Amino acid sequence: MAAEDPVTVSEQRETTGDQQLKSGLMANRLSFRLRGLLTLLGERVTAAFAPYGMRSGTFTTMALIAANPGCSQIDLARVGGLDRSLLVAIVDELERRGLAIRARSSVDRRRSSLYLTPAGETLMNEMFVEAMKTETSIRAAFSPGEMAQFFEFLERAYQILATEDQRDD
Repeated sequence: MAAEDPVTVSEQRETTGDQQLKSGLMANRLSFRLRGLLTLLGERVTAAFAPYGMRSGTFTTMALIAANPGCSQIDLARVGGLDRSLLVAIVDELERRGLAIRARSSVDRRRSSLYLTPAGETLMNEMFVEAMKTETSIRAAFSPGEMAQFFEFLERAYQILATEDQRDD
């Protein structure tokens, strides 16, 4: 891939009033592009989940518990990329609302295993429908093959960095 011409300092400083600002050096930064997309999707998801009194992190936690019944909070924090103390608060909220339960592990009594209740499963499925609606316009702009390839690229990029981080530990 050919490198783009560098943006001059004068172009970087130029403002265009009400017009959209140029991305400059950030145009080819993965983190910049992904953060922008995440921000836009996050705003839509926040609005979609507001009637449920839930945030996206709570929904993610529910979905991961449903996919991994009996998992521990430590496992969820690692896989979901959530701060452990934040995850404790999320699981506490799910328990208070009768959407999840903590049970002592039959293998390791020091460990709590997490499960969704039937009410939690029902709510998670309703919220999933709403979450998918927030992506409708994006998914409509790509073929199913392109979406599959997009997810493949995201997973590959994630695995590259995750592997590098494991080597650094």
